[in-house]
Amino acid sequence: MKNLKFLLVGIVFGIVLTKSEAISWYRIYEMFKFQSFHMYGIIGSAVSISMIFMFLFKKGSIKDYLGNQIHIKEKKKGFIRTLVGGTIFGLGWALAGACPGPIFVLLGNGIISILIVLLGAVLGAFIYGLLSKKLPN
Repeated sequence: MKNLKFLLVGIVFGIVLTKSEAISWYRIYEMFKFQSFHMYGIIGSAVSISMIFMFLFKKGSIKDYLGNQIHIKEKKKGFIRTLVGGTIFGLGWALAGACPGPIFVLLGNGIISILIVLLGAVLGAFIYGLLSKKLPN
């Protein structure tokens, strides 16, 4: 029963992604061809809201669901790793028509073919887990 709030947040997240058309392959296609501002507006809004929340996390104003303070580790900075990682992510997003977040929303909307993308994402995460100790990160 205590996990019900997480289920409800997930359901609301799915509804927002569906209603905003962020899961639409056509909207993603438009974005990658620079034909529409729609997805850039959604992503820009998410980045802006995330910046505000990160500020509040670092300030200590927001606690986790158990009441503990959230500690944010400083990440290693590196232009090349960001460029390579972003390129791989963008290529996967363009090829699959979905980034990792909406995979389950698409599945919930009855798009069964997204199971192939889900399988690829799980396999990729598994391989990364096996190789992560050997990678320069």
